[in-house]
Amino acid sequence: MKQNPLLAALAGTVSAAVALGVGELLSALGTPGQSLVGSVAGEVVDRTPGAIIHSAIEALGTNDKPVLLTIIVVVCLALGALMGVLGRRHQRVIAPVFGAAALLGIGAGLHDPLTSRWVVVLAALGAAVAGTTTLRLLLQRIPVDGSETRSEAAESEPRATPITVPITTPITVPGAGTGSRRSFLALSGAVGVGAVALAAGGRALSNRSTGLTTGGSATPPPPLPDVPGVPSAPAGLAVDGISPLITPTAEFYRIDTAFTYPKVDLASWRLRISGLVDRPLEFSYDELVAMPQVNIPVTIACVSNNVGGELVGTAYWQGIPLTTLLDAAGVQPGGTQIVGRSIDGFSAGFPTAAANDGRTALLALGMNGEPLPLKHGFPARLIVEGLYGYVSATKWLRAIELADWNTVNGYWVPLGWSKEGPVKLQSRIDVPRSGETVTAGMSAIAGVAWAPGIGISRVEVQIDNGEWQTAELGPELTDATWRQWMLPWNPAAGRHTLRVRATDATGRVQTADVAPVEPDGATGHHTRQVTVRG
Repeated sequence: MKQNPLLAALAGTVSAAVALGVGELLSALGTPGQSLVGSVAGEVVDRTPGAIIHSAIEALGTNDKPVLLTIIVVVCLALGALMGVLGRRHQRVIAPVFGAAALLGIGAGLHDPLTSRWVVVLAALGAAVAGTTTLRLLLQRIPVDGSETRSEAAESEPRATPITVPITTPITVPGAGTGSRRSFLALSGAVGVGAVALAAGGRALSNRSTGLTTGGSATPPPPLPDVPGVPSAPAGLAVDGISPLITPTAEFYRIDTAFTYPKVDLASWRLRISGLVDRPLEFSYDELVAMPQVNIPVTIACVSNNVGGELVGTAYWQGIPLTTLLDAAGVQPGGTQIVGRSIDGFSAGFPTAAANDGRTALLALGMNGEPLPLKHGFPARLIVEGLYGYVSATKWLRAIELADWNTVNGYWVPLGWSKEGPVKLQSRIDVPRSGETVTAGMSAIAGVAWAPGIGISRVEVQIDNGEWQTAELGPELTDATWRQWMLPWNPAAGRHTLRVRATDATGRVQTADVAPVEPDGATGHHTRQVTVRG
């Protein structure tokens, strides 16, 4: 008589879930609180070509990380199911397989800067032991196929003397192979629920210790100083659905490589300025907050933003001009590159000249009047006008390093992206939405255009391959921010094609040539199809 392979697969799946849950719970004991699954996901991203990563961002947007984490969990559960089918005949291989998985987790965890080393080992070994033990016990309780007689059941009842065997030997315990399918499914369900509870508990502990509501520190950060003379943003063009001049913090896009928000203890956190400088410096958070600051609106964009995409936004960024810090450190002649290094291991580099040519280049401590939210880089990040974030906008900053341009490459450069990343001249249609049905009558075509560091002088709209029509421009906060535009429209019923292009302050017209985002940003005209109902 044999055990049902489907039930064995279920036992393996539940055991893998227990291993993941125990690993998640034990990972929460560490100060950074990164899970083993998060560390493995980080390794996947680090070793994936940039074009594939962009495809994931294009398809999934800001859901790319949850989807990758889900895929890893599903793969682990599927491997657990396979292990269950194999283990029903060869139990001696169960412990080595879970042990091999633990070694892979340890390898990924030790390579992850967001982990505590001893917690990585504890979590991986604890997960392996939990998974091995659970699978052995569940396999022993799978009812055998065929006619099970009462005498057979009686023969399997416990004896008075317990049996001790090595862990690599198949174990026979009271009740092995007995009982009903229903009781086994109930037991598996209960264990599965427990695994989910372990994982949820681990995430809750990790999130609480991360301090998501207090900027990542044990106590709330001190308020940022008021910066005199900061004007409030004007209302902008009165068109429903158009992007506001200042993007609300809660709606601001987030693209980075972190699977867990880095924890920051403000009492011990320091920003270091080192490399090719005359005087290496180190600043506490309180020392930075006490320094003179500016509060300036800047539009920033992700290089993975497709034409017409939403990975772009404008905020008031408050902080210290980089020139203040660089002058204090004394940049040496060879320091032609500023490299930002993050707590999570990310790095980005841009020309030192970009901090000295008059554009906004900040060590940012605040966003839209508040200390930086954790997901946007608390306690400090870099903001550089006119450069894509992948070469400039390092979050969760721990160090600024001055280096030779040719000797250091940021995180994305070895993955196939350009070392220089100036933001491309772009425009976007916000209203009407793509595929939207519009009622005939007066309405508007509207959106935003940006050329940070240069400014927008004109926006034009083409309707159904007709002549380009000049749109009305909204107020300009600075040449570092996007600009709203609007064209009144009284369309006839039917299907219409809308296109937009912008001209920057130098007279350069946005190109119609279509280029993908890799290696240095997409180009082309944003186009939308709209149906008008009569």
